[in-house]
Amino acid sequence: MKRMILFSVLALAAAGPAQAMPWTVDAAKSVLGFQGSQGGSPFTGHFGKWTADIDFDPAHPESGHALVVIDMASARTGDPQKDQSLPQSDWFDVKGFPQATFQATSFRAKGGKAFEAVGSLAIRGIKKDVVLPFQFDEAGGTAHVTGRLPLIRTDYGVGQGDWKDGSLVALDVAVTLDIQAAH
Repeated sequence: MKRMILFSVLALAAAGPAQAMPWTVDAAKSVLGFQGSQGGSPFTGHFGKWTADIDFDPAHPESGHALVVIDMASARTGDPQKDQSLPQSDWFDVKGFPQATFQATSFRAKGGKAFEAVGSLAIRGIKKDVVLPFQFDEAGGTAHVTGRLPLIRTDYGVGQGDWKDGSLVALDVAVTLDIQAAH
C-alpha cells in the first residue's frame, strides 16, 4: 500500500504544472469593440483587424496567458465623421501608434463561468495594468467569451485638445469582447 501511495505521489510530481490550452479565435464570429458617448448619446464601434494568441484552461486559469494586438486604423463606428476622426492625432493617432496591445499574464477564476484576465493594456504608447472580467462558456471544444473593460480614455491619451475635458465626448469608455474560439 505504501508503495502504491509513493508511486502515485511521484507520478503526480513528474507530471509537472498544468499547461494552458491554446485557442484559435474564429474572426468571422468574433467582435472586439468599444463603447462611448458623445453629446449624451451612446455609440458603439469595433476593430476590424486584430489578432489573439490565447492559452487558457478554465480548470487551471492561473497557468494561462494571452496577447491581443489591435490595428487601431481598423476602428469603425458606422458614423463617417467619427470614422474619419478616430485615426487622427487627437484620438488614436494611428500614424504614431498603429497598434494597441492587451497582454494577460494570468487568469483568475471568480466562480461559475466568471473569470478575470490580469495584465496590461497599451494604447498610444501608454501602458497600464488592467483586470478584464469575462464570462467563459465552453461546449464541445468551442468557447464563447464575453467581457467588458471600463476605461477612462484620457488615461491613455485618447482625446486631445478640445476633446480632453469630457464635455463633448464622455471620458468613460469601454472595450467589449464577444469571441468565439476553438481548441
